[in-house]
Amino acid sequence: MKAQSFTDRELVGRYLGGDHSSLEQLILRHQNRVYAYILMIVKNKELADDLFQDTFIKVINTLRSGSYKEEGKFLQWVMRIAHNLIIDHFRKSNRIPVLDNNQDDYDIFETLNVLEDSVEDRMINEQIHKDLRRLIELLPDEQKEVLYMRHYAQMSFKDIAEITDVSINTALGRMRYALINLRKLIARKQIMLTQ
Repeated sequence: MKAQSFTDRELVGRYLGGDHSSLEQLILRHQNRVYAYILMIVKNKELADDLFQDTFIKVINTLRSGSYKEEGKFLQWVMRIAHNLIIDHFRKSNRIPVLDNNQDDYDIFETLNVLEDSVEDRMINEQIHKDLRRLIELLPDEQKEVLYMRHYAQMSFKDIAEITDVSINTALGRMRYALINLRKLIARKQIMLTQ
């Protein structure tokens, strides 16, 4: 049986049983989401590299110590470790993110046309995503974080709430305000998000 066909839980069990390639498979399976999340928040490649490495060192140490409690949520657990290391970094550098709230409803991501039938479509789509990422950077940090976790890491609001240590309603509210603020930025900057 190939390692790719094992669940996270099975890979953790195999790693704890002495199969070190299972840990490598777990890291490969989740590294893009975890690293992209860290980089999106800290906006510094070298720092993101360090925090990513620290995250998986902590994962390995926790697994080896027997402190990991399997609840079928390995990725959420790793994301929470990464989140806590990011918060620790911000605290040490006195850069705690702040929240800014406005109101209105509209899901920007629902308007994105992701068809890539031709080279031209692909180029237009890449520009749309580039414009959107630039606008996301203008959002308050807490809104960016929830928006990223939801749309780029594809996490549930329950998991987002657990990782960020807030209620589900707060996570939903932050997402709502992020989308409202994105809508206003799109209107103000007159950016087209469809082909």
